[in-house]
Amino acid sequence: MVSYFWHHHSICRHLYDSMHAAQKPKSKLKFVTLDKESNMSTLWRREELLRICSKEELAQDIEVTIPVKKSQETRYNLDPGSFFVNRFWGRRPDGVAIYEALKMVYIFEFKRSTDRDVWFLEVKDAEANEQHKSIIGALKAAALEWEFEQINFVVGNRRSVVESDFYTKLKKLDIQEGKKDKLFADHVTQVCEAHNWVIVSFLQQVQGGTRPTTEGSRVNIRHNVHV
Repeated sequence: MVSYFWHHHSICRHLYDSMHAAQKPKSKLKFVTLDKESNMSTLWRREELLRICSKEELAQDIEVTIPVKKSQETRYNLDPGSFFVNRFWGRRPDGVAIYEALKMVYIFEFKRSTDRDVWFLEVKDAEANEQHKSIIGALKAAALEWEFEQINFVVGNRRSVVESDFYTKLKKLDIQEGKKDKLFADHVTQVCEAHNWVIVSFLQQVQGGTRPTTEGSRVNIRHNVHV
């Protein structure tokens, strides 16, 4: 079966790379980790991030307030003392962009969500913010003169993408005005193609069928929502 998570990762990287490619020619906003996502420990070996604060200045005070998940209990029980430190440095944002002249850092997170309910975007946005609140909190405490903001891109499991939310977030990222529509269209197409691959592959596994197709489709199912 074609991996759901592989396709999710593929959508993330495609959008991240596309936003970087669509930047204004003289933009000073720098997208880092273009080759692949990195955990916090790896990120804080990069010169541009060390100029914001040292690794030693990033405290894990908020990390210890985040509950231990059931899947993490074995690691926690083995060494409670180092668990929270390791969990913090193992956190892996989907992307980071730095606007050094304005002392601004954006942390990116890409999420898929059930989109049966109209408020799916708000629910998943809050979940993504909770996921990285220890990172944002530690950065704000360590570098008081900098600003840090998390930007989440959410797509629905039934291929929905909220247009207004997408364009609002692009405004912050120095994207060329003439390339925004194509960026959105390409993103929706990527989401549809990934959805098609997963569904057809699943049907192949359970009952046999035709080979998966990568021919996605884009339909405006209601105001501001595309599938």
